Amino acid sequence: MGIRVAVAGASGYAGGELLRLLAGHPEFDLVAATAHAQAGAHVSAVHPQLTGLDLTLGATDAAGLADADLVFLALPHGQSAALAAQLPAGTKVVDLGADFRLRDGELWRQYYGGEHAGTWTYGLPELPGQRELIAAADRVANTGCYAATITLALAPLIAGGLADPADVVVVAASGTSGAGRNAKVSLLASEVMGDLSPYKVGAHQHVPEIKQATGATSLSMTPVLAPMPRGILATVTARFRRDGDPREVLAQAYANEAFVHVLPEGQWPHTAATAGSNSCHLQATVDVDSGRMIVVSALDNLGKGAAGQAVQCANLMSGLPETTGLSVFGVAP
Repeated sequence: MGIRVAVAGASGYAGGELLRLLAGHPEFDLVAATAHAQAGAHVSAVHPQLTGLDLTLGATDAAGLADADLVFLALPHGQSAALAAQLPAGTKVVDLGADFRLRDGELWRQYYGGEHAGTWTYGLPELPGQRELIAAADRVANTGCYAATITLALAPLIAGGLADPADVVVVAASGTSGAGRNAKVSLLASEVMGDLSPYKVGAHQHVPEIKQATGATSLSMTPVLAPMPRGILATVTARFRRDGDPREVLAQAYANEAFVHVLPEGQWPHTAATAGSNSCHLQATVDVDSGRMIVVSALDNLGKGAAGQAVQCANLMSGLPETTGLSVFGVAP
C-alpha cells in the first residue's frame, strides 16, 4: 500500500493534470477525486484523456477526502480555506489555489477580496531554503503559474544583487487553460484564435506573490492571453544594480536543479518545449541598446505552474525524491 492521495476540484484543467500524474505515480495511490457540478460522473466522461482510469468523481466535502494521507486542493481562489479547515489534523495538504500564498492580509483583500485565511509554507522548492521547509510542512501553498515562471527567472538576480528590485518589468503570455475551465465568451475559440490580447493590465493578482517571493519592490506586469491551450512565456527585464552576467548567475543558482534549465548560449525558451513536463527553461542576455538585463522563461502552466509543482511538493512532504513521477522532458511536436 502506497501513500493515499486525493484530489478536490478534479474536474478542472489543473485537477485533470493532477489525476494524470498521480495515476502514473509509483508511490501515490489515488483513492478519491471530487468535483462540484460533475460529481457522480466517471472521470473519463470529464477527462477523455484519462480513459482507462476507473474512478468516479465524488462530491467535494471533507468526508470524501478524509481517508487520504495527502489531499490536493485544485479549487478556485478563495474556496480552499473552508475545506482545508474541515480535514483531519493529520492530513497533509497541498493547495493549488491562492488562499494561503500571501503573508500580507491587506494585499489579499486588495487583489482577491474577502478575508485572508492565513499563510502556509510557500511551495517553490528551488528558492533558497524552501525545499527543507516544504519537506517539514503538513500544509503547503503551491506557487501560482505566472509566479513560478517569473520568480525562477528573477529571484537569483535580485538575491545576488545584480537586478534592481525597484525596476522590474514583465510581459508574459499564457495559454487559455490558465483561465480555468468555466465557459467564458472571451475564451471561445472564435475569440482567441488568431489573436493576442492583454488582460488585468497593471493589476494582476500574482504581482504581490512574485514580489514576496523575489524581493522585488516594484514590478510592472502585462499579462497576455495567447491562442494556445497551455504554456507560459515570460520576458522579464530589470535594471542592473551592479556589474555581472545574468546568465551566469542563473546557471550557478540552478546548476543542481532537476527541473530548471538555463539553455545553451543562443538557444531561447519556447512553450512547446516544456509542454507536458515539470521543467522551466531560462535564457538571459543584456539589451545592447538600453543596457537592461533580459530573462526569458518558459514552462507548462499546468505542469511546473500547477499540477507538476504540486506533486513535486507532495513528494518532498512524503519523504520521496522530489522528481518521483515527474518528467523533465516535454512532449513534441
